[in-house]
Amino acid sequence: MKSITIEGQLRTAFGKGATRQIRSQGSVPAVIYGGAKEINFSAPMPIFKKLVYTPNFQLVNIKVDGNSYNCIMKDLQFDKVTDELIHVDFLELVEGKKLIASIPIKFTGTAKGVRAGGRFVPKIKSLKVKTLPKDLKEEIEVSIKDLEINGNIRVEDVKVENMEIMNSPRIPIASVVMTRQLRQEEAAADKK
Repeated sequence: MKSITIEGQLRTAFGKGATRQIRSQGSVPAVIYGGAKEINFSAPMPIFKKLVYTPNFQLVNIKVDGNSYNCIMKDLQFDKVTDELIHVDFLELVEGKKLIASIPIKFTGTAKGVRAGGRFVPKIKSLKVKTLPKDLKEEIEVSIKDLEINGNIRVEDVKVENMEIMNSPRIPIASVVMTRQLRQEEAAADKK
């Protein structure tokens, strides 16, 4: 699984003034929770770009004040006006303690419906799962090879080991729809 390292400085001052000062110096305030104690730190903005602006699920090794923490990114906050990253939340991975994470879906194969002239439409990009840190995956593979025209793959159709899927089971994650050309061809065939 892909991993990224972030080196940060422990934060001692809190509140709006302190976070404004951190941001004015080109850093982003962040917090690690879920472990023995909450750790507030800040790190330079460019370090977060490889983590934030990617569709990949990555582990994060955070080094603060001589200690190292294995985490996953849990939440982001952006400025409403400038769209700059203003805060990041991390969840520390504690061995034996289950966590909830959003893991991207990777569709594999070519749908039967696509071969018959349909168009593949992905509905959601990731699944929310509850699992132990050792069972985390970079992506969840979903085979679409048996998907017919006007067919759906739903959350309940996805089978993963050692993970509990938290999404509603009836939600479609992908479908194959009929293209306009195929509808026109069928309408022309019906008129004959």
